[in-house]
Amino acid sequence: MSFDAPLWLVLLPLAALPFVAPAGRALDGGALARLPRDAASRVLDIGLRAAAAVALAAIVVALAGPYRPEAAVERIGQGAEIVIVLDRSRSMDQGFAGTATRPPPGTGPEALAHYVHQQHVRQREPKRRVAVQMLAEFAARRPRDRFGMVVFSNRPLRVLDFTSKPQIVQAAIAAGDAGRGLADTDIGLAMQAALEMFDGRPYAGSRVVLLVSDGGDHVSPEMRERIADLARRHRVGIDWIYIRSALSPGLADEAAAGAASDTVPEFFLHRFFRGIAVPYRAYEAEDPQALQAAIDDIDRLENLPLTYTDTLPRRDFAAWGYATALAAALALLAASLLERRRWA
Repeated sequence: MSFDAPLWLVLLPLAALPFVAPAGRALDGGALARLPRDAASRVLDIGLRAAAAVALAAIVVALAGPYRPEAAVERIGQGAEIVIVLDRSRSMDQGFAGTATRPPPGTGPEALAHYVHQQHVRQREPKRRVAVQMLAEFAARRPRDRFGMVVFSNRPLRVLDFTSKPQIVQAAIAAGDAGRGLADTDIGLAMQAALEMFDGRPYAGSRVVLLVSDGGDHVSPEMRERIADLARRHRVGIDWIYIRSALSPGLADEAAAGAASDTVPEFFLHRFFRGIAVPYRAYEAEDPQALQAAIDDIDRLENLPLTYTDTLPRRDFAAWGYATALAAALALLAASLLERRRWA
């Protein structure tokens, strides 16, 4: 417990005054000396004096401004430390590549037409918007995780440091849908910024960098070395949700491309991630349904024991002091209203 104005506490001895103050105005009565001692009156007298003392003490303590300082507490839960790395390049403003999706079994003509219309509308939505919506749902299902977030195009921008506060996480993810993207992209700098977020943090459980991008990148040898070193040193797994655009190759076509695959950024990045020697999973999403399936799979897999430190905010207690003083004062007022001031 700490105080904003501790000098007020020097007045705390004033709370003893009700115990030494006279009882009040006496009532004249000829036979009071013949009456036996009244235990109930004695208890009532002590109780009223104690109420007055509590009122004085509570006011003094409240004026001193008591509060509990900000504190760090260790918690244990199920989840992971996840850094979301969201591509905000201009290509993410385009729609998905698209595939033919089957309607639910037993769909009637009208329901089938509605289903096809919904799929068409969802297909035309910007990949960025669909990704943000699904990431928000993903984070909402994992309240015990610690989330960080980096958005990037030609430069990375850290929009969220590690936190488990749901409102802050949702606001950061929603910010990934603001405005339009730039033409250039640099995944290497974004991955370095995401991995550096683990610098100085004690290892407490599962760690993941979740890259959501619709393209790859030819990362320079120096940058590849830095990314690999950070990932291994911090023991961070990498999950890449590759959102395929209409003219982009699929990751499954890497073998068919042969020697030409070295010139394709997606294949180059995929091969680099596989060679880092950290847990790595790649998901190819060519429509919203595939993106949802990838996020659901990550949700199932990243659910290991996690030890983390949570920060409890400062808590003020002055209001409790004023409330206690008010309650004691109301008790004294009630006793005063019931007081007999003369004999009938």
